[in-house]
Order: sequence, then structure tokens, then C-alpha cells
Amino acid sequence: MSEFVEQIALCVERGKVNKDAPYPPDLKGQDGADELAKQAIDQGVKPDDILQGCILGMDRIGEKFSQNKAFVPELLMAAKAMTAAMEHLKPFFKSGEVKRKGTFVIGTIAGDLHDIGKNLVAMVAEGGGYEVVDLGNDVSADKFLQAIEEHPGCVVGMSALLTTTMVNMESAIKAIKERFPDTPVIIGGAPVTRDFAEKIGADGYSPDPKGAVALLNKKVA
Repeated sequence: MSEFVEQIALCVERGKVNKDAPYPPDLKGQDGADELAKQAIDQGVKPDDILQGCILGMDRIGEKFSQNKAFVPELLMAAKAMTAAMEHLKPFFKSGEVKRKGTFVIGTIAGDLHDIGKNLVAMVAEGGGYEVVDLGNDVSADKFLQAIEEHPGCVVGMSALLTTTMVNMESAIKAIKERFPDTPVIIGGAPVTRDFAEKIGADGYSPDPKGAVALLNKKVA
């Protein structure tokens, strides 16, 4: 593994966006994910390897988050650093030189306006090498269906924070399975359980972002 890849992974994991960023204090004044990604490209490091650094960094912070060794602010800073590095990869995604693992359509279910958990999963999925189509919150079954039509072969993610709205997942999954039986649907959110996921016909459940990406990797493989 090139030195750049490990440095980028560290910056993403620690949330070091760029040289001017004061966070984290122990890396103050050092190059961040932004500068390192640019330097790596200038020195001929493969764009795929730079993406690998982002994936590695997000994987590490995701693991810490799932073990309660890191919290939402750290995950958000890691996502910010990842975005800064991946900005330099955009031309390579457009040209097809760097391929995404797959497409992940995600949204908070109809009636639910909470999006922090959904946003965290979206960020970690993007850092995991997926193209993320974020439909926002209060997403109806029709919106999910339209997005699946526009992104064939995608995996769908649904989130809910309220017991009163999580019941809407069942009708949305039913509608998806009727029209797109081969489209995997994974769900999560504070009140959601594995038993509930199985009962309503979801293809997977995860209580945290890292687990959601692990499910994605299984469904896309």
C-alpha cells in the first residue's frame, strides 16, 4: 500500500480535512485529505488507490462508531475529510476510470422528517465506494419506485426514527417487491429491529452505518 493511501486513510479516520483545519488539534498545520489526494494524483498514484484510502478511513471510523468509541461529530468530520479527498476523484468517476461498487438509493420513510441517521449511513456508504442517491426525508413509496427505475441494479435503504412511521416501511417494501422483486431493500433506525425487518420482508437490517455498508457489500457482490 502506498504511503499516500495510508496517510489519506488516517486523515479521513481522524477528520483532518485540509492543512488550515484546526481539527484534530494534534494534526494542526499538517496536510489534510484535500492536499494529500491532490499530491497523490500529481505523483501518479492510481485514483483507485486514493479511493481505497477513503474507504479504509471510513471503515475504521465506522468500526469505532459501532463500538461507541467514536460519536456523531467525529463521524461527520471524517465524512467531511472524505468528501475533500473524493473531490479530486470526480473527473475519474465521470470518465469511468474509477468505478463505484454500486448505487445505493436511500431515504427516510414517508411521514418521518428525521435524517441524521440516514445522513450518517449515506456518508459512510459513499466513503465505502458507493454512488449514493439521497432522496431526503418523508420519502413515499412512489419516490423510491421512481429512483429504482432511474438507477437499475441499485440497493435501497430505508430509515425511520419513530415507531409511528416505521410501519410505513412495510407498504413501501411491498410496492417495491411487486414492481422490482430483485431489488434488495435494507432498513434501519432507532425503533427498527431485525425481527421487524424480517416480518415486513426487508432483505437486511443494520443498527449502525458500518453494518449497513457490510450489508451493501453482500448484496452487490
